[in-house]
This record gives sequence, structure tokens and C-alpha cells, in this order.
Amino acid sequence: MARYEFKFPDLGEGLSEAELINLHVKVGDQVKEGDTLMEVQTAKANVEIPSPVSGTVAEIRFKAGDTIHVGDVVLVIETGGEATLQLRKPIEVTQQAAPPPQQARQAVPAGTPAGVRAMPAARRLAKEAGIDLGKIRGSGPGGVITVSDVKKAQEERQVGKGEARTAEVKAEEGREERLPVKGIRKTIAEKMSKSKGSIPHAYHMEEIDMTEVARIREELKRNVTDVKITFLHFVMKAVATALGEYPLLNASFDEERNEIVVKHYVNLGVAVDTDQGLVVVVVKNADGKSLAEIAGETARLAEKARAGKLELGDVMGSTFTISNIGAIGGVGGLSIINAPEGAIMAMGRIVKRPVVGEGDEIRVRQMMMATLSFDHRITDGAYAARFMNRVKELLENPYLLLARLR
Repeated sequence: MARYEFKFPDLGEGLSEAELINLHVKVGDQVKEGDTLMEVQTAKANVEIPSPVSGTVAEIRFKAGDTIHVGDVVLVIETGGEATLQLRKPIEVTQQAAPPPQQARQAVPAGTPAGVRAMPAARRLAKEAGIDLGKIRGSGPGGVITVSDVKKAQEERQVGKGEARTAEVKAEEGREERLPVKGIRKTIAEKMSKSKGSIPHAYHMEEIDMTEVARIREELKRNVTDVKITFLHFVMKAVATALGEYPLLNASFDEERNEIVVKHYVNLGVAVDTDQGLVVVVVKNADGKSLAEIAGETARLAEKARAGKLELGDVMGSTFTISNIGAIGGVGGLSIINAPEGAIMAMGRIVKRPVVGEGDEIRVRQMMMATLSFDHRITDGAYAARFMNRVKELLENPYLLLARLR
């Protein structure tokens, strides 16, 4: 009987590890090629991983709640013939972003107390120890109770603490709460630390008169009812157009080869604020889309993000990112580059204020601060300034962006 070692596959886009959420098999189970072996949570989405071979599960080396890395042998399958040394075809995985906490709490597995979500191993341990799962606050994805949570409840019960705590609280003058850094927040922390620490950031600020955009937007609101067009969509269209003329800001720096990789396509990343944290969704080939098409695609992706239904393809492959700080209320800001991209632009809140125009005439205009953060290894300040001048020109003369409204 041959033994096939199933190694955790490379899911792409630099996702080197994942948390094992649920095993769909146990030792002794018969599996067929294509059967789901496990579900894992990456920093981007939940992924169901199928079996590449048929046989009997002989050994399982990880348990729910463990972190597994690419190349780790997760389980061993005894096959009926010769051992398969390499997969004949890539593993096809099913991805679905982890549900928001409020959605996850509504999903109650069979046999679990009402309103409680727990991993199977955690339920077994709690039953053996006589612990009420309803008194435990889960630390897993979407509030799922893990084995570690149950063990912690056991320890606390031994020292006279009746209810489990997922945060360590210390009393001094006030109270502190410790939150585990995992999932999307862990990815943000790692990427931002690496980006800020390894990329020499430079900045360019520009003030843009959005008065004409505001006027045209009101006209579109009255005449285009099938899609809502916002200030962000005008900015996205202007940036996508300008990047075609200034491609060094649509590039990345390959440190291993010491090369600048220029992308002759524009995949715009847009930061979306969700209950799980900031998620960057990607509008592919934005340079070839009309203003209305950009608006429709952005709205579709934002809705999927807030519903926790994003797939890996929705959040990968961006070449330039836009952060809409102004949607929350900030006048402006300096954003950290979303590596491996070479630049990011933050758009601030649009405010009415007096502006001195031609002939020293003072007029009330709707003004927006835009800040470009760029990789100084790829290009210089003069190039960045010319790019921002072009973005400013397009937004202050927005009729130039309407050639392909539909």
C-alpha cells in the first residue's frame, strides 16, 4: 500500500500560511479525488482544499486551530497503487472570505447550543470537562470557540474564575484589553511594517478644485439612475487615465533582480472599511473602463467585502491603490504604500472654502487635498508632480473623463 503525503499547497500571491479551521476527514476515512479534506483561513479568504488522490486517511498531523505553512505535510493518505510524487494538475480550491462577526454568530452548527459556534474538537473537550460553551467567548474566526479557548476556561475554573476571557486584563489605574493579532489585522500589520521599513517613501501633495466634478455629478444623479457615481469614481477614472501617461507610478520594484517592473495595465486597488478591518478590493483593467463601469464594479466589490463574500481574485493583483480618507472625514493624510505596488494616493474630504482666482477674485470652491506616496527607488519628485498635475487637470476639467460614460 503506497503512502501519499499531502502537503499544504501554495495558494499564490505570497500567502505562505493559513489557520486550519476545520478538518473534514479523520483517520480511517475513505476519500476520493476531489473530496474536501479541510477548510483553512488565509489572510484573504476562507479556502476549501480538495484531495488530489483517492485512498484511506492514515495519519493527520495537524488539528483545528493550528497554523500551517506551505509545504507542511498535513496528512497522509494510503493509496491503492503507486505513490503519487507530484500532482498531475494544480489543486483547485474554493475560496470564500471569512464572514463578518455578526454573520458568523448567526450560523449555528447542528448539535451546538443555540447561538454558539465551536470547532468539533472544542465541543468534545468541553463535553468531557463539563464546561458550558455558552459562557466562553471564542477567539477563532468570526467568534468560533477553539480548543485553546476551552483549555483556558478549564484553567480559569481551577483558580475560581467562572467565565472565560479572551483578553488578558490588568488592573492598574485603568483597564487594558489584549486583542490577538490575526487574520486581516495580522496581514495589515505585517504588510505595513514591511512596506514602511523597506520602501523609501516620498510624498507629493496637491490641492484640487472639485467644483466642476460636483456639478457634473449632480447632473448624472438626475439622468443616470442605474449606477451611483461618487467623487471616488471620478478620482479613479482620472488616476487610471494619468497612469497610462506616467507608467512609472504603475510599477513595482523587484529587489531580487534589482529591476523596475512597469505594468502596462491598470488594476486599481480601493480601500474598503469593513467590520473585519480595511480590505483593498481590486478593479481590474480600470484604464479600459468607462466612468459608469468603474462605479458599478467598485460598488459590487464593496458590497461583497462588507458581506464577507470576497474571493481571492477580488483582492489580488492591484498595481496602484487609492485610499478615500475623506469618506470618513479626514482633510488629508500620508498613506503607506501597499507593497509591492510603487505608489498610493490618498484623497481627503471635499470642503467649501474661499479661493483666490483670476484677477484676485475670491470665489467659494469645493476643494480636495490629494497626497501621493511613492517609492523613491522607482521615480523622483518631478515625475510624481507631473503625474499629479495631470490628475488635477482631469478632475478640474471632468468633461475629459466622460468620453466613455457607457
